[in-house]
Amino acid sequence: MRSQRRSESTDDHMIRNAIGALVLVGALTSCSSAPRSEVDILNERTTLTVDNQSFSDMTIYASRGQRVRLGMARGKSKTVLTIPTALVTGTTTLQFIADPIGSSRASVSEEIQVSAGDSIGIAIPPP
Repeated sequence: MRSQRRSESTDDHMIRNAIGALVLVGALTSCSSAPRSEVDILNERTTLTVDNQSFSDMTIYASRGQRVRLGMARGKSKTVLTIPTALVTGTTTLQFIADPIGSSRASVSEEIQVSAGDSIGIAIPPP
């Protein structure tokens, strides 16, 4: 029995090492400097994660001179919204606006540099 347990833990150890190696290979691959085609860049999804810690539902906008509605973030939840590719050309400076439904007190983020494929996060604190 003892030797069987050792072999199981050895198998577990080998599996963990293999998974660790795959994660490392994935991380190195994602950091590669291989040139990407314009099609690849255009197909990348740029997202905004909204951590709405307030009770109010919020309409979320992106602004680059004019407001573009991204969607709604429900109160006390996290929401992932897609930023339209038309807003993100090269590296773009955006501001995000959280407009509470039923109120006129919108909050505006600082300016944030955004590139295609980025995942940005903002938090809306409780009142």
